Formats: sequence, C-alpha cells, structure tokens
Amino acid sequence: MTRHQTVSYNQNVTKRCPISQVQSEKLTAVPWEYCVGEGVVNENNPLRDVFDAIADPTRRRLIRMLAEAEEKPLHELTSQFDMGRTAVSKHLTILKEAGLVLDRKVGRETRYRLNAAPLREVHDWLDFYRKFWNMNMFNLNLLLEEEEE
Repeated sequence: MTRHQTVSYNQNVTKRCPISQVQSEKLTAVPWEYCVGEGVVNENNPLRDVFDAIADPTRRRLIRMLAEAEEKPLHELTSQFDMGRTAVSKHLTILKEAGLVLDRKVGRETRYRLNAAPLREVHDWLDFYRKFWNMNMFNLNLLLEEEEE
C-alpha cells in the first residue's frame, strides 16, 4: 500500500500524491505538479519523460520563454509562434506532464510558469558525458604528446 501526503499549491489546488522518499527521517511528498491524472503517480499513470518533453524545438522555446518571465498567459505564449492556440496548448500539456510547466487559473485566464526542477535530470545526464569527454580528450592529448616525443 502506497502512503500519500496531501500537497497544496494554493488555496484552490490540493492533490494527494504518493510519498516519494524519506529524507532525514522526514517524509517528503512528490510536488503537486508531478501528480497526473487523479493525482497519483503509479505504474499505470507514469510521468512523461523529461527528455521526450524537451525533444521538440517548440517546447524548448516555450521553456526558454517561461524561464525569462515569472509567468505568462497562454495568449502571450501563442503570439510568439506561427501556430494556433490549440497547438501551443498541446505542447504546454506535454511539458506539464513532464513536470516542467505549472499552470494556474486567474479568472478566465490560464497562466503558465516554468518548474525547472525536472531539468536537473537532463543536467546530471549531460554532466556525466561532459566529464566522460573531458577525460577522453585529456587522455588523447597525453597520448599525442607522448607520440610527439
């Protein structure tokens, strides 16, 4: 049986999410933005992969736009693309499913903001390969220097 904790984003949004880990003997819940479907992440309702979400250039551009602003309404985001509101909204939904974008209603308007925390997975993956290639280039330079001597 999975233990859950209620997580509140604001007064209007409360979700029940599975507890993801125990840190310093304190239970920590998955942030609400990671909860999909009925608010529970499980084998039948997995999160969208962050790498899949950032694979599309339109979504990367949306991430950049949201990183440069605290939050933006859909109409402002849509005005920056040569596509309709529905297409931009679908891209935002994919980013939301990956936990990269948060949204909130303000009156009749939906505003979006970046949640950069899931990008840490991408950063860590790239960092591993950066170290890998730096070491290989260093070894190659040593080998070339030895051959010159």
